[in-house]
Amino acid sequence: MNIKYIFSLVVMLGLFSLTHGQTIQNNQEVTPEIEKERAEQDEKKDKSEVKEGKLYLAPIPILVSNPAFGFMYGGAASGSIFLGDPSTTKMSNAMITAAHTSKKQTLFTLKSTVYTNENNWMLQGDYRLFFSSQPTYGLGTGSGSNTLTPGVSPFESEDELGDEEPMEFDLIRFYQTALYQVKPSFYLGIGAHYDRYSNINDLALDKENGNYTHHYTYSMKHGFDPTGYTIAGVSANAIYDTRDNIANPYTGRFANIQYKYNAEFLGSDQSSSTLWLEYRDYFSLSDEVPRNLIAVWTYANLTTSGTLPYMALPSVGWDQMGRSGRAFAQGRWRGDDLFYAEAEYRFRLPILAKNPDLFGGVVFANASSASANDANVDLFDSWALGAGVGLRIQIQKATRTNFGIDYGVGTNGAKALYLNLTEYF
Repeated sequence: MNIKYIFSLVVMLGLFSLTHGQTIQNNQEVTPEIEKERAEQDEKKDKSEVKEGKLYLAPIPILVSNPAFGFMYGGAASGSIFLGDPSTTKMSNAMITAAHTSKKQTLFTLKSTVYTNENNWMLQGDYRLFFSSQPTYGLGTGSGSNTLTPGVSPFESEDELGDEEPMEFDLIRFYQTALYQVKPSFYLGIGAHYDRYSNINDLALDKENGNYTHHYTYSMKHGFDPTGYTIAGVSANAIYDTRDNIANPYTGRFANIQYKYNAEFLGSDQSSSTLWLEYRDYFSLSDEVPRNLIAVWTYANLTTSGTLPYMALPSVGWDQMGRSGRAFAQGRWRGDDLFYAEAEYRFRLPILAKNPDLFGGVVFANASSASANDANVDLFDSWALGAGVGLRIQIQKATRTNFGIDYGVGTNGAKALYLNLTEYF
């Protein structure tokens, strides 16, 4: 018989005798110290095992500098729960944030992925309320793509436009999808989507002196009110998800296809449609240390018909969890179509012998490509590249919730520091 099992049997028999007030082999009485040690072991065991219906909450303060928002402060929390037996039901997770910034922005978000008992239903939510501002940079990636072509816009040369154009706006977003598991790990469902951009103030716009912004030029060319617009639609969705943990996967893969139709009769200013194609995978590098792995993420966000308003065009940092484009400001790369790819090496840092899983690190690199139809710039014509490193602190072992600090640098001198709960993808 394996020595490990013999040892386990001896320990179990010893604990059984202790619970009945008997003595151990050397006739030592059960002392308060022994009872305390047993209590600590039981408590540690309870903390490491997830339980059905228990809410695992991990709050953190927000104190961070971001190129799109300036200095940001507030609070964030990650909540995880199993809505069924953890052996047959995946963990549900939600992220909520409330923040104010040095640029006088106030931001509220709630983003969630919920699995019902035995994974029969998957519910995804993305709710945002922004009283915000954000610089815009034109459309497309590459040296010739940010300015619309002469004759189409008021610009005669790229030199007439600065690197960024500050803009104030308010946003109300309501995205909710419901998907049913038709086969193990495979889901089909529908969604409802609503975005309302209002109180748009193009701070760089000066029509009297002939200074036109990308946002204003695009809006006038394509028939949108430059002070506000609405996008309302429905979607058909297919998801394949075998990840072992959505907050911090060690194994599995994730694929997502969404076709969204924005209709005028639903409230959109103009009818349009988009296609979202996404894939994630996780490759283990160690059987003994499962968190040592390579993670990859790629997606394409394509405009398949009609025309979207400027701020609703595909752009980095505007995915469900706002994770794409590390190193760049949210919306730095925007276009009629967008392709994004990222790879990350995740590894354990066994700094503390008693808790080797407490610390971890990441090294990441990403690439973005955006098109600009008005400037005759196609997808994949040029790329924007980013890379960086990060530190991970495991603040909740039962749900693998990590607190992350990342620093990224990118093309055109981009750089940014990020604080985050759960892994980026």
